[in-house]
Amino acid sequence: MKDFAAIDFETANRNPTSVCSVGVVVVRDGAIVDSYYSLIKPEPEYYEYFNSRVHGLHQRDTKDARVFPEVWKEIAPRIEGLPLVAHNKQFDEMCLKRVMQCYRMDYPDYTFLCTYLAARKKLKGLTEHFSLDAVASYCGFDMEHHHHALADAEACARIALQLIDDDEAAYEEELRLKTLRNKERRRQRYERFKDKTGRS
Repeated sequence: MKDFAAIDFETANRNPTSVCSVGVVVVRDGAIVDSYYSLIKPEPEYYEYFNSRVHGLHQRDTKDARVFPEVWKEIAPRIEGLPLVAHNKQFDEMCLKRVMQCYRMDYPDYTFLCTYLAARKKLKGLTEHFSLDAVASYCGFDMEHHHHALADAEACARIALQLIDDDEAAYEEELRLKTLRNKERRRQRYERFKDKTGRS
């Protein structure tokens, strides 16, 4: 896969809306062409010990940071039209959806691909661990600042260039479109049901 944006969120606490930093690396034609990093004022605004121990951020680091909608205004144009890639997409996709919901922002239904799942599929038996730093090392990229959002996004991008091909990206896009079509059909059935029963 040659065109995508790798993304990584760090959170202040166990609430997925509490994103406190984001890193984005944009890849076009197989080359990194742009990168972005920002601290974010988390919502809710408190830090738990475990989270800070992982990424090293504390409340003093983000007390003057911008809120998520202001940061996302700078990210959205950079990633427009691109599939997103994350290592363990379940976490990063959930964070993005929840924080957008928190701020009543429209979620654009991004296509999300996962380097963790790709590694488990393609590197089984070749490496004992599938953590981001372990997979990055296997792919020849040594991480110096694991759990810094931009460093993690760059490692994810390097892995995706080696492990995710265009067929997998097309398959994920088709799944996304199928899900959207099913949602629309359910909405239409519900609207017809309301019309028949006179419910509002």
